[in-house]
Amino acid sequence: MTLLQRFLHLTNFRSPFLRTLVPSVSAVFAIQTAVAIPSILAQSERFYDFSGSVTFIAVSALSLYLPALRARYASQLVGGSTAPLPSLLSPFMGSPAAGVGVFNWRQVVLSAAVTIWATRLGSYLFQRILQEGHDSRFEEIRKSRPKFLGAFTAQATWVSLCSLPVIAVNSIPAAALSSGVKPSDVLGLGLYVGGIVMEVMADRQKAKWMQEKRDKVHDEQFLTRGLWSRSRHPNYFGETTLWTGIATTAAGVLLSKPVQIALGLNTLSYPRLAALGMCYVSPAFVTFLLLKVSGVPLSESKYDKRYGDRKDYQEWKQNTPKFFPKLFQR
Repeated sequence: MTLLQRFLHLTNFRSPFLRTLVPSVSAVFAIQTAVAIPSILAQSERFYDFSGSVTFIAVSALSLYLPALRARYASQLVGGSTAPLPSLLSPFMGSPAAGVGVFNWRQVVLSAAVTIWATRLGSYLFQRILQEGHDSRFEEIRKSRPKFLGAFTAQATWVSLCSLPVIAVNSIPAAALSSGVKPSDVLGLGLYVGGIVMEVMADRQKAKWMQEKRDKVHDEQFLTRGLWSRSRHPNYFGETTLWTGIATTAAGVLLSKPVQIALGLNTLSYPRLAALGMCYVSPAFVTFLLLKVSGVPLSESKYDKRYGDRKDYQEWKQNTPKFFPKLFQR
């Protein structure tokens, strides 16, 4: 028995959801631990954000392919032929949606959505830390091994909770999923596209502003142009919005009766509430982190110390919303 087969056998729970959730979350913490050990020993945060993005991509791919891998393993146990892994394009080419190990289009699209976001953000943050050489968030954390380990544990928790809607959708047998487009699909994917576009635009505007400052094109001390004139943290608002979109698309699926029966949620006292909780814990946790822990508080504290005594900075703070962008300019 190969290592993969042993892994599939040990995690072969009765519930389809647990059969995908437990291996996926286990992989998250395993990857983060593998990166944490050398990072802590070297007191380097260089690969912290990059490892988070890689873990998002890995868990999306693993949760998507796990049902197909289990089907191949089951076929081998009974001496059957080994079927090829399903194609990612099959749901969009008129292929049948029924059968074990076959994808539904939502499973592919949501997994791709996370992968696109993680690839973009991971490459952006990795390039930034290579240019700057350090991350100010870790100046004290990297000196303490328990705190540094806590940061990697927190990142593993973040990946697990944010990925929960996608893991849940990927655990659903394709036969229980309809191929038709629902209003929740349109709304959710629209929010995702709007959110990631805002995040990319905000990051690019800030990167361009910083490069122009280094090139002596301007001498502005803080960015108040573009999206940064409508929100003090437009990139964080975009982040929350895109995860809300993923959760909305997933919720539209998990609330359907065939899916709840397939996953065993119908045996719970409040199955619809459980489905909504599994989906919206993702944007809720992201918003909590950004508004109360590592995003806005750290950024606002840093800039308040630098520019708090400046009149133009105080005017920008007073006239620009902290999070939700204002729609109209005076």
